[in-house]
Formats: sequence, C-alpha cells, structure tokens
Amino acid sequence: MISASHNPAKWNGVKYKASYGSSALPSIVAEIEQELAVVLRDGVPALPPRPALIHSLDARAPYLETLDKLVDWDRLKAAQFRFLIDPMHGSGAGLLKALFDRHSIACHEIRGDRDPLFGGAHPEPIAPHIEPMRAAMRAGQFHAGFAMDGDADRIGAMDRDGTFVDPHQIFSILLWHLAGTRHIPGDVAKTFSVTKLVDKLAAKFGRTLYEVPVGFKYICELMLERDILLGGEESGGIGTKLWLPERDATVCALLLAEVLAWHRKSLGEILGELHAEFGEYDFGRLDLELRPGQKEKALEYFGNPNLARHLDYPIVKREDMDGVKLYLGDAGWLMVRGSGTEPMLRLYAETNSPATTSSILDRTASIVRAL
Repeated sequence: MISASHNPAKWNGVKYKASYGSSALPSIVAEIEQELAVVLRDGVPALPPRPALIHSLDARAPYLETLDKLVDWDRLKAAQFRFLIDPMHGSGAGLLKALFDRHSIACHEIRGDRDPLFGGAHPEPIAPHIEPMRAAMRAGQFHAGFAMDGDADRIGAMDRDGTFVDPHQIFSILLWHLAGTRHIPGDVAKTFSVTKLVDKLAAKFGRTLYEVPVGFKYICELMLERDILLGGEESGGIGTKLWLPERDATVCALLLAEVLAWHRKSLGEILGELHAEFGEYDFGRLDLELRPGQKEKALEYFGNPNLARHLDYPIVKREDMDGVKLYLGDAGWLMVRGSGTEPMLRLYAETNSPATTSSILDRTASIVRAL
C-alpha cells in the first residue's frame, strides 16, 4: 500500500502487507531489502513474458461482510444511539457508515469526502485536529463519536459532551468489555508507552500481558505466534484476534459502539467506573523538535544510572526496553524516546492527575531544551 499514515502527503511511502493481512515481519522486510540491493547494484533484470501481475478487485464488499459478523447488532439497534463518524478525509470514509446504515443505526459522517490534502488538516485523530468533530458532537447530540487517521488504522473517540477519549482509554475499555463482559479468551499485548491501566485489567481477568518496544510490528509478531485477544499501541493502533493481526479503526469503532449499547452507558461513565476501581490514569505526550545532537544528549542524560531524582521526585525504578522510562516515586512514570520515524524526541508521562502529567512534561521539556 502507498500511504503517509497519519502524516501529510509529503510523507508518502510504500508499506508492504504480508499474506496474513498485516505489516511484514522483520524477516520478510530483510528479504525485500536483499532483493532491492541486487536491483540497485545490477539494475532491473530483464523478465520473460508472463501473465499480468496487477489485477483489480472490489475489496470493500467482502471487508464489510466480514466486519458485519463482529458485533451484536440486535443490542446496537435496541439501544437507539446516534453516532458521529469522522474519517478525516481518509480511506475510512463510508465504511462504518455503510455498516450502521445497513442495520438502521443512526449516524452522521463528517469530512467523508476524498481529499488528498485532508482539508488542510493533519490527518491524525488527536487534538487539535479533531476540533470539527468536537463542534459537530456538541451541535448534534450524538452519544459518541469515532475518528480515524488518513489510512484508517488509528482511532480516536469522543464522549457525548465533546470530551476526547484517547487511545489508552479506548484500549482499556475494549479490554474491559471483550475480556470481562464477553469473556473471549486470549492474552494482551501492548507497546512500552501504553497506560498501566491495561496491566491492571489484564491481571484482573487473568490474562498474560506481553510488553514490546514501540511499533505495531512487534504486536503483530506476537499475534501470529500466540493467542492474543487484544494488542495496541499508544498512537491509537489497536488490533484484535476477532479480525486480523493488524490495526483497524473501523473495527475498533464498531466494537466501541457495541460496548456502549451493551452497557447502556457513555464512554465517560465507563471510564469513571474503571478509575473508581483502579485509580486515575492520566497520560500525556510532547514531541520536541531539537537542534542536532540534542536528542542524543537527552537520551544520555536520562539514561545515566546515577540519576537519582528528576524534578521533585525520586527515581524508584527505570526501564530501557525502548528509550528510557523513569518511575517517579508514587507520581507515575516518565518516558524519553527518540522517534523511529521522525527527527524528534518524544516525552511521555502518566500520572494520577492531568495537572501533574502536564507539569512533568513541561518541566522535562525545559530541561531537554537547555542541554
């Protein structure tokens, strides 16, 4: 596939999807790279005449037919909820709406027209890019809203009052429902930067939790090898064994709609119950574009094993699976990591309050910029 993912068109590149419907494993990528190296060295080889290798097909119909079997449509219809859908001018346009229309579920789609410039917005379902969705939510009295990035593999959601529901919360709600309500067997996989609330939920439902470096390719590898009910990453990519070992925003939105219909509660009410049982989990992230060499200095600074305190907190534990994660007393954790796809340093933090998370991120950013 040719995609810029959640980025503008200038980031377009080729993604190779394997026969199992997800990104190629590192071993497959290595084979492709070997072939490309030969072409770069020797040129494109002359090929004998062969049948056409490019064929057209209608993937939409079988895709929708398969997704149609994932949820309890009787519950969804009985709930009489209204949903807002925001594909952000991307490839998810019309998909979820087609399923809802088929079953007479009230819905409305915005930014569903095809636009390679995404209406001038950044096609990532996070603030501030979802402001049109927030305005539509407040004006239309919807029960929930679902947003998708440009290639429709990342999801964002919105509660009925316009409150954004981030990917960590979506992951937690889906796990709570699939494991705790539907009792579907299978373990859980998450990347290094995902909320600790998932750890608590996995433990409650007796599911083994696997933690991997940032990148859905590591989740995919686990899903191919083991019985993984749900796997997800911080950026909104979530996959389930009910579908494919791959992220899919339409699938996640469909399952979220089922959660609301099943429990007859709002996203905010469900999150309130989770926080009442497991404590508050507030996550935040800052992306820093730095001068050359600053990223390396920051990673060296935070990776120093002699660093005993950060800001006002003692460092009680550290992990280095991907970047550096520091556990700051009882406050929560801070993670410092160089982006694998963009020239920037990412700061992640999770604490028990929005104010603490924001303070840790802002003050840490000031330290990094001063290095």
